[in-house]
Amino acid sequence: MYVSDRLKNMAESATIKMAQLARELKSQGHEVISLSLGEPDFDTPTHIKEAATKALADGYTKYTPVPGLVELQEAIVTKFKRDNKLDFDKNQIVVSNGAKQSLANLSLSLLNEGDEVVIFAPYWVSYKEIIKLSGAVPVYVHATIDNDFKITGSQLEAAITDKTRMILFSSPCNPTGTVYTKADFEPLVAVLEKYTDLLIVSDEIYEYINFLEAGHFSIANFDSIKDRCVVVNGFSKGFSMTGWRLGYMAAPLWVAKACAKMQGQFTSGANAFGQKAAVDALLGDMTPTREMNQTFRKRRDLVIGLLKDIDGFKVNFPEGAFYVFPNISALYGKSADGKVINSSADFCEYILYTAHVAIVAGSAFGADDCVRIAYSASEEQLEEAMRRIKKAVEALV
Repeated sequence: MYVSDRLKNMAESATIKMAQLARELKSQGHEVISLSLGEPDFDTPTHIKEAATKALADGYTKYTPVPGLVELQEAIVTKFKRDNKLDFDKNQIVVSNGAKQSLANLSLSLLNEGDEVVIFAPYWVSYKEIIKLSGAVPVYVHATIDNDFKITGSQLEAAITDKTRMILFSSPCNPTGTVYTKADFEPLVAVLEKYTDLLIVSDEIYEYINFLEAGHFSIANFDSIKDRCVVVNGFSKGFSMTGWRLGYMAAPLWVAKACAKMQGQFTSGANAFGQKAAVDALLGDMTPTREMNQTFRKRRDLVIGLLKDIDGFKVNFPEGAFYVFPNISALYGKSADGKVINSSADFCEYILYTAHVAIVAGSAFGADDCVRIAYSASEEQLEEAMRRIKKAVEALV
């Protein structure tokens, strides 16, 4: 018996792997603090859970239309108009089993063998594997901490070839927390206006975890390119609904139809009672979401302050999501107890087994000089985790 070549060529998710290692270490009796998974530590707001309970009682237990319940599609249209000043028709909305499936639908529906997809790096770990699964080729445009992990127009233009079919990025960004403003997008849009056959995929799953006073801005707001933009979003982050597995996209009608056709052969529609609850998430009380945002902002400030006190860490100031992505390359070549740090993976392994803190190697996100630290934990845990990391770093010589 054997597995497929596509599986052999697929990397395991680094975030999931690190979380598993942390659980194994914890099962051995160690007090492990896991800052590896991109999951809010809050419960789903009560009114959303109550809506799901009511939906179950009302009999929402059957198959749903592949692109989603009409009432959820309409709620998503309302959300885009209300929050983003974007106009979509409900037929342009496809609800999926998480935003990850929305991205997979796009890749499998629109890309052919040898096509190229330009990805802003650092990037979320699953982007490249989803694209490779379709037979397409990821092309990375790298940004560094010195530029707050934002790419330039000249970098983007240099990456586009006659094989480029799609541009893919996230803002707010996983893993960096970077948020692109309207001004940041303008030079990129000036480039994209020249290439009228490129699809622009904007992953906005962290929209509601944004600390800028101006709030979230979508690249789809530029009139010159809006007809080529696909906005991917979901309920996992802003509503702490990770286990509900609900995401969605808003896309040109031909793209939405293609993705619905693909989804129809894979999973069909997302769960019925979850979709009913998602309507309440979008149209109901947003106070819990705003409170989560405020809490994450406070945690960000705490973690950055503590990281700046660790020699060898270079830290910027992310404006969204719940990650910091410090550069730790100054520690390369140092060692402790025979363990030499030559990469971000080496450092994360050292921190896990020495400090019992789980963080994720930047190499998984296309930036081996950095590590991702998720501050989706209590202030007490974060303070203890930073204390342990500092002690472990101080032991390196």
